[in-house]
Amino acid sequence: MPPKFSLPDELRLLERTDIGFHASISEVMGMWDDFVPEHRVFLRSAYLQTLEVAPPKGMQFCYLSFSIDGQMIGITACQIQNYRGDEPFNDEKQSQVTGFWNKTKVSVKKFITRQVRLNVMVCGSLLLTGEHGFYFHPKVNPEIASQLLYKGLKKASDEMSKRGKRIALFVMKDFFERSQKELSPVLTGNKFYEFNAQPTMVLDIPHHWKSFDDYLSAMSSKYRVRAKRAFKKGKNIVRKELNLQEIEENKQQIFDSYQNVAAKAVFNTFTFTPEYFPELKRQLGDKFKLIACYIHDEFVGFYTTIKNGNDLDAHFLGLDYQANRDSQLYLNMLYDMVRIGIDAGVHQVTFSRTALEIKSSVGAESHDLSIYIRHRNCMLNRLVKYAVNYVIPKEEWVQRRPFK
Repeated sequence: MPPKFSLPDELRLLERTDIGFHASISEVMGMWDDFVPEHRVFLRSAYLQTLEVAPPKGMQFCYLSFSIDGQMIGITACQIQNYRGDEPFNDEKQSQVTGFWNKTKVSVKKFITRQVRLNVMVCGSLLLTGEHGFYFHPKVNPEIASQLLYKGLKKASDEMSKRGKRIALFVMKDFFERSQKELSPVLTGNKFYEFNAQPTMVLDIPHHWKSFDDYLSAMSSKYRVRAKRAFKKGKNIVRKELNLQEIEENKQQIFDSYQNVAAKAVFNTFTFTPEYFPELKRQLGDKFKLIACYIHDEFVGFYTTIKNGNDLDAHFLGLDYQANRDSQLYLNMLYDMVRIGIDAGVHQVTFSRTALEIKSSVGAESHDLSIYIRHRNCMLNRLVKYAVNYVIPKEEWVQRRPFK
């Protein structure tokens, strides 16, 4: 926990707070880690350094510290990404669209988005799902924190402009319902548009689940049979947790496997490099696990997890689609992550977005997340909500209920 101290009244807090801008986490690392709780792994310097050392293509970073009389009361981590509007879209996926009107719609969308060139500042992380953009001392009123955040983003934008990077679009992501209620009045009052993208999928782990067998016992017979069928089909899968040296030695193979999955996505907001996984292991140590999967000594995929306090985050994965068809590889990976979470004693497993229905079949429930977006140009900002609704993909799916 941050150190104890008293705060001035809210008006003076807004007036007296100094906002520091930092182009690298190394500039403020000591104070930063003293302030941010250990269980906020994605806001501590080890993870932030990972991104700086092995950044996704075209991504830059900046950080804000909020302090009174030298005492830190809040921090913000931002990512700056340069976008050409059609880059996030998967051409291979869109080329599979059939029907005259559907093809016409895709062509029009690509033409419109190709005209867009802009720098986007994201409060949060494009690589993660959840509230990983800022942290304030618990004594700071959420409404005041929201106003400080807004002031901070404007300062960060000004500082980036001085460095030749003019910010056109601001994005704040991803907020659960409670945080959304606290943030929304301030942000919408400052012309941010609020929308929901795909939900995140979270499996809550009851305290009485002490083993994976307890998890299976909680299932209805239909889903327990389904799980056992997956285990039988995947009986030839051999798992191996890789250490840093092994991840380093196999980083290209791991990256290619990830790209195999990424190529199937309709919408991607970043492209990272093969160096990301070794650097993540180097910085996070035992909190990060990369499990490689083999069938008959052939590498067929991997999955990763990050222990974030009482939460286990299912991070990126890769797989061979033929092995997936033959051995239900992906479903077995999901069950593996549930097992790891139970063995680690966490309270929940966060499976993030994508593949919503199959994740619900292992017990994950959907949680809506709010995203706020604003264009700095007032006229263009009026068009933001129409643009978002037009380009963000929608997925039709059914929430499964595997438990009794």
